[in-house]
Amino acid sequence: MGRVEYWFQEAAPTANTLVPACGALVVDDTGRILMQKRRDTGQWALPMGKMELGETPTECAIRETEEETGIRVEILSLVGIFSEPNHIVAYTDGEIRQEFEITYLARPVRGEPTSNDEASDVRWFSLDALGTLDVHPSMRRQIAAYVDDKMPYLQ
Repeated sequence: MGRVEYWFQEAAPTANTLVPACGALVVDDTGRILMQKRRDTGQWALPMGKMELGETPTECAIRETEEETGIRVEILSLVGIFSEPNHIVAYTDGEIRQEFEITYLARPVRGEPTSNDEASDVRWFSLDALGTLDVHPSMRRQIAAYVDDKMPYLQ
C-alpha cells in the first residue's frame, strides 16, 4: 500500500482516522542511532508501526523495531508522544491518518541490521551523519527531542 505524507501543507486532505503508532529510537553503546530506509517513501526513519489490539505501547515498539530492522531492543525510557494535526498520512486505500506516535528510547540487545519488505536498508548512524540523510520532519523532531535530553544515556 502506498502513502503520501503531508507536513504543514494546505493541500493536505482531512484526516479520517487517528491510529496509535509506537516505535523506538535505538542507541548503541557508541551513541549511534538505528535508522531504516522506508520502501514506501524512500526516506530514513526510526522503526515504528501501528499498535495491535492486545499489546501495550512498549510491546508494540519492541515488535515493530525487530520486524523492521532485525534488532531486538530493551526499552529504557520515553522520548515523547507526538501528535501533530498538521502531519497527515494519506494511504492509497482511502485511510487518511493524523500522526499519533509514541517514541521510546531503547538499546539493542541482539540481532543485526537487516533489510526486509518494509525497509530497503537498515544502518547505524552517528548524530553528525543524520544531517546528510533524507529524514521526514516528523522524525527529525523526534530525534531532536532525544538529542536535547540525551546526555545521561551517552556518558
